[in-house]
Amino acid sequence: MKYPERHQSAQLFEEAKKYFPGGVHSPVRAFKSVSGPPLFIKKGSGCRIVDEDDNTYLDFCGSWGPLILGHAHPDVINPILETMVNGTSFGTPNKIGNELGKIICENNRYLDKIRFVSSGTEAVMSAIRLARGITGKSKIIKFEGCYHGHVDSLLVKAGSGLATFGVSTSAGIPPSFAAETIVLPLNDLDLLNATLSKYREEVACVIIEPIPANNGLLLQTQSYLASMRDLCTQHGVLLIFDEVISGYRVGFEGAAGYYNIQPDIITYGKIIGGGMPVGAYAASKEYMSYISPEGPVYQAGTLSANPVAMAAGLATLKILKTEGFYLQLEQRTADFVGQIQSHCDNKGYQVCIQQIGSIFWISFSKVPAVTASDIDPSSMELFKNLHSYLLMHGIYLGPSGYEVGFVSGAHKRSDLSEAAGIICSGLDEILS
Repeated sequence: MKYPERHQSAQLFEEAKKYFPGGVHSPVRAFKSVSGPPLFIKKGSGCRIVDEDDNTYLDFCGSWGPLILGHAHPDVINPILETMVNGTSFGTPNKIGNELGKIICENNRYLDKIRFVSSGTEAVMSAIRLARGITGKSKIIKFEGCYHGHVDSLLVKAGSGLATFGVSTSAGIPPSFAAETIVLPLNDLDLLNATLSKYREEVACVIIEPIPANNGLLLQTQSYLASMRDLCTQHGVLLIFDEVISGYRVGFEGAAGYYNIQPDIITYGKIIGGGMPVGAYAASKEYMSYISPEGPVYQAGTLSANPVAMAAGLATLKILKTEGFYLQLEQRTADFVGQIQSHCDNKGYQVCIQQIGSIFWISFSKVPAVTASDIDPSSMELFKNLHSYLLMHGIYLGPSGYEVGFVSGAHKRSDLSEAAGIICSGLDEILS
């Protein structure tokens, strides 16, 4: 299969491999799961990106989710520039951080106080430490198919058996770290209850992506998440919602608000930085009082709440708070997904496109995936072929069949209709 000209990207990739492991700074960017050299992007505007060979693509990756307003939105870029001319970081408190904290805390019924950090991984790491500090217990429960960044105790998978202590998925993680993590399958309340009953005196918290979107889009029911909340309360275990992806993506209160469930701690990232590096964790006044300098749980960061990132996040959230923003974005996404799904149904293709809010995922099965084991690894070859076709025709999806796609406010209905037509043609090409 031919590709658009990617000579510059190919040359830059070869150069990058001299200096960086695998030529990249995050593994999936290396295009190992798809074909051709990775794209080196030089600019973006609205819903489109342009690579170093001047190929233009309709973008459904959006820097892996943060760019809910699209690329280079002027109402975000201008505050960044205005802030930068006064300095990028001071290592001190700043007024813009207060303003971003205020708009978050005063518009979220589930939290009182927030601490900004510099990435989603750092937010999760800090939330886990906080949970352990509050409870005095050390073990945590996570779920197969949920990703929480490259934190040592969370970069684990299930061992043999239904309820198992974690097995490291990366070199460099001591077995003793992984052993502090119990890994369960999603969508099994009986097993969760049994595990909490057995280990309640040792487990500090249960952590879950309430909208699992790092290993396909494994949508859970509201009743399952609500029952998880009840079980955690019953067993004296804290519940952490990892909303690094879902926060501000499915609504201004994220998945917690979408499902009307109160977690004990919430982590954020991506969107609250408006394209700049940001993470955060938040909870009640009581729980956040455990954080230093008020309490005994230590956490610090040189670039935490730097004014440039705060300015980008504040500008973004002001726009997201506009009446009707999420409703309109969800409807455009549903129409886009519906157009492709209808085509697949009419053709009899084994394709199911799962969607919530402005997140979607193309799966090569007629049955929606709910757990990680529902995903057929062999279907990734079909995605590889589809990804190649879409690149050739100016559509950019994240370079892995396990990754979700994102629609932004910059995607007009005409853009989405154009993209749906190309995706349908690509599915015809690989499935007919």
